[in-house]
Amino acid sequence: MLAAALSRSLVSRRIATHSVRCLASKPPPKQPVRDTPPPPPAPTGPSSPSSSSVPSLDFSPTIEEDEGPRERTGARSSENSLSSIERRRRMLARGALAAFLVGAGVQTWLMGREWEEWELKERRMKIEDAPSTRWGRTKSRFTQMFDFFTEPLWPELLPDPHPSIPQKPYTLLVSIDDLLVTSTWDRQHGWRTAKRPGVDYFIAYLSQFYEVVVFTTQYNYTATPILDKLDPYQFFITYRLYRDACRSVNGQPVKDLSYLNRDLSKVVVLDTHPEHVTPQPENAIIMPKWTGDSKDRGLIAIIPFLESIGIFKPPDVRPILQAYHGKNIPVEYAKKEAEMKQKHIAEWQQSKGLSTNSFTLSSLFGSPSQPQSSPIPPTYLEQKRREAQLQYQEEQAYIRANKENFERMIKEEQEALEREMRGGTLWGSMQSMVVGPPPPQQKDQPAPGPAGVAATAGATTSAQPGTE
Repeated sequence: MLAAALSRSLVSRRIATHSVRCLASKPPPKQPVRDTPPPPPAPTGPSSPSSSSVPSLDFSPTIEEDEGPRERTGARSSENSLSSIERRRRMLARGALAAFLVGAGVQTWLMGREWEEWELKERRMKIEDAPSTRWGRTKSRFTQMFDFFTEPLWPELLPDPHPSIPQKPYTLLVSIDDLLVTSTWDRQHGWRTAKRPGVDYFIAYLSQFYEVVVFTTQYNYTATPILDKLDPYQFFITYRLYRDACRSVNGQPVKDLSYLNRDLSKVVVLDTHPEHVTPQPENAIIMPKWTGDSKDRGLIAIIPFLESIGIFKPPDVRPILQAYHGKNIPVEYAKKEAEMKQKHIAEWQQSKGLSTNSFTLSSLFGSPSQPQSSPIPPTYLEQKRREAQLQYQEEQAYIRANKENFERMIKEEQEALEREMRGGTLWGSMQSMVVGPPPPQQKDQPAPGPAGVAATAGATTSAQPGTE
């Protein structure tokens, strides 16, 4: 019996050991992964409330198992639908685009219409020079819309002559850079500007014959202080034209005289840069640049030539300027004037029955054949030149005699402008800068004469002393 029990226990032990080894060699079974945490166990007991009466704290949605295709109810999905406001915006945008395209088409068709008289006048063109095809007219009118960046700000740079003010027959356009002044820079003094020798006499004297206009490629804020020094009382420089009055050609400023509102047959341009006068080179005199030489006489030397144009009054100055093109005008004109003087003397001697080769007893001993006070009358040019010089001297004497009054008027004008800018609004300040400050309420009046009148005006003609 004991042996049977021992054998039975050994067999059962072997079976248990074999079962444990089989279980250890097998991998553990995989547990299913749940997307949502399991619901909390339902409470047990008669005292727990029902699930419908107590709200659950589990807010995470549960994913229901796919039970097959859902049934269609016929309702429209809201994913790709638009609201009424969005539909209205789209309709307005489409309508605006259609209107723009229709307007652009109509405007393009109207740009090809025939030229009108006011357009040709504004463009300063003749009907035979204007484009004749419809495409040419459309292209010309289209490019004109962008002329704001390349053309002068005004279609007419100078106003029409006033009927009550005597108008000079000719217009003299003068540049500033390297002609009237020159500027230098160094580390010690910075920028310095020097006046050319004779510039004051040049401007004041020629203002009797010409409407002197300064036409510069500088900007207003840099050129105005220079011109205020050259003509402090604004007697001789009639108008001032700055960079905004120039055309832009390939990025460079160009002075186009067709915008000047003056007869080009009566216009003379003095400049030192030939590229600035390319539109009308036949009206230009290109002078050498002044480099700061204190012994320079370039402006004084050109005065007789310009003076003769103002005295003889030719109908067109362009052929005269072309005849002297490329030459040293002061030297060539001096020769011409000397020939005119010799011709005048010969005609006078012929009219008096005298001969230049006549023999006299005084000439035998080396004495002059004519007395020191020559009876030869002056030429017409010499007479007018003498009158102009006397008038220049009278003008300068008048200015010196009334200099204190002019200085006082300028000071009062500056003070009035400062008061207007300090106490007024921004609009009032801008208006005073454009129109000018109101006249000061003073009992004292400026000195009589046109010089006093000229000092109160922004741009005037030359002073004429002795008249009221």
